Amino acid sequence: MPVFTEYSQSSRDLRVLPSFATPLPRLSPKFEPVGPEEKYEVVIAGAGPAGLFLEVLLARYGLTDSSLLCIDSKPTALKSGQADGLQPRTLEVLGSLGLVEEILTQGCQMWEVAFWNPKQASVSNGDTNGGIQGIERTSIVPDVAVAARFPHEVTIHQGRIERILEDDLKRYSARGVQRSSRLTKVLIDEAGDPDFPVLAEIESPLGVRTIRTKHLVGADGAHSLVRRSMDFKLQGETSDFIWGVVDLIVDTDFPDIRRRCAIHSNDGSVMVIPRERIATGEYLTRLYVHVQDEVKPDSDIAVEEGIEGVRKSEAKARREKITLESILEQAQEVLKPYYIKPISEDAVDWWAAYQIGQRVSERFVKQDSKGVNRVFIVGDACHTHSPKAGQGMNVSMMDSYNLSWKLIHSLHGLTPASKPGDKILDTFEIERQTIAQELIAFDKEFSSMFSGKIGAGDGQECLTHEQFLEVFSTGNGFTSGCGIEYPENLLVEKASSEGVVHGRDYLSGILRPGRRLLNVKVKRHTDGARRDLQDDFPSTGRFRILCFTSTDLLTPTGISSTTLTHISTLLAQFPAGIIESVVLHALESNTFVWSDIPKAVKTHSEMRFYNGTELENAYKIYGVDPTKGAIAVVRPDGYIGTIAELKDIERIWEFLKGCLRTL
Repeated sequence: MPVFTEYSQSSRDLRVLPSFATPLPRLSPKFEPVGPEEKYEVVIAGAGPAGLFLEVLLARYGLTDSSLLCIDSKPTALKSGQADGLQPRTLEVLGSLGLVEEILTQGCQMWEVAFWNPKQASVSNGDTNGGIQGIERTSIVPDVAVAARFPHEVTIHQGRIERILEDDLKRYSARGVQRSSRLTKVLIDEAGDPDFPVLAEIESPLGVRTIRTKHLVGADGAHSLVRRSMDFKLQGETSDFIWGVVDLIVDTDFPDIRRRCAIHSNDGSVMVIPRERIATGEYLTRLYVHVQDEVKPDSDIAVEEGIEGVRKSEAKARREKITLESILEQAQEVLKPYYIKPISEDAVDWWAAYQIGQRVSERFVKQDSKGVNRVFIVGDACHTHSPKAGQGMNVSMMDSYNLSWKLIHSLHGLTPASKPGDKILDTFEIERQTIAQELIAFDKEFSSMFSGKIGAGDGQECLTHEQFLEVFSTGNGFTSGCGIEYPENLLVEKASSEGVVHGRDYLSGILRPGRRLLNVKVKRHTDGARRDLQDDFPSTGRFRILCFTSTDLLTPTGISSTTLTHISTLLAQFPAGIIESVVLHALESNTFVWSDIPKAVKTHSEMRFYNGTELENAYKIYGVDPTKGAIAVVRPDGYIGTIAELKDIERIWEFLKGCLRTL
């Protein structure tokens, strides 16, 4: 139609651009490098999944290229091999950043696990000795047996995940990762500059340069220079079995090649991991093959663990015994009577032999003389384990996820003033070292059972299929990431939930401080939109107050109305935008309007106000009595911090006051 008059503001142009995360407010002075030295607020060594994910998060939260530097020794992102699996909790986190769609559509979704064990021959089959003839499928179970928004794993090339992260990083950082740059030295030098006490030496094609930074994060892998420079010792196993791993396009008659499989035979063990479709239209498969040979650890790991007399040449010679041909031959032996081989001469995409044990660094953080946390390690730099439980990339990225918001809050002056150091930043080591130790304990049990034999044979002590399946199932909460529970600390008040929520089935969603908030389907009041509740908890570095109003919501003098008004007052005591409010109700939809409830709901939660019972009963899932209601504080990483009775706004105030600076 003809337009007679038109007017628009210049800001309208922004509406056609991609959306960007809103930076966090900064109460501390803006960072301005002074002097001839190259200085930063944060330097990240290593751009694998842990380091790159940390850079993306910090850039989204508001650190610019002048404040943030990430270096990596490799000239490009990973092109083949290494980690390939993303667990449900990791998918939830990537979803909270808007980065999960390509992974879900292009990756291979694993919904089921098949278990194959030695086939017991019977007399009816003509075998009077009861011998073992090949393998047979003994069960198929769900890959993820706990409640999750994405109830499956996804396998996709680690390099592709890194590319997705780097593409997102380009929206916030003109420089991105500084590649072909290797960290050669790092130390804490307070005498040189107490405000930028971490001194690092970087070698690149342009030469060697020295930089200073407030904080340095070592995401530089199992042989971490940062860890060794800080004199952190690895604690754990001292010798390991070798597993070979191959990515290839297979030719096979094995019936479950496109399912995740745990295969035990009299000749060894194999794990089958279906992979994504590649450019040729064919599908990759990953095989983990147990090689029957015990080896000693690499010499630098051995020295850290105090093992004498282990020479690098000896370790190398043992590794070189493992060839692609020997791995494929062993896989064929295990899969008999089925055959398996590369579909063509060039069908093998990548292969390697692992000799990684279960080890955890004694420390994750190094402080300066004033007690300020200066150097951190994340990912393989602080914990190594076998690849069979599919945890490496996931736990590593969650280390960075946990550290990122605490570090940015500290840098931006959003944490409560405390001396010495920053009590909020202290919780990184408390929480993530606990998880790393739990990971190692699980991995030891799972790996030893996977490497063992199943079924009776030659009088040896063997596992039953039921025993192995029990370990797999009970560990599912941990391996999926959905059952992770942080210990009591400044950011987790365990006792607060007593008597407020009902039930103990935390894996199914019952609210529990230290555990993540399970996703539920809700209906928005203002427009009837069907929503995933987790979508109102994006990873923007902000706290949220989740208010479960009671059935007295429409009573002006009721507890619900009084509490909602108090929440509005509470929000004003903190920096603007650092806390958001999400409100659920248990009333019938469309039976009231805005004027029937406190103004605070429309003011602070207009697009975050939901019917919590119509689509899914969030009250029942979370263990909240709708006649009483409740309040929960959800941390920036999606974990519950504290839970209180609906009327106990004082507990919420005290908890948040311990997490954030007040105005």
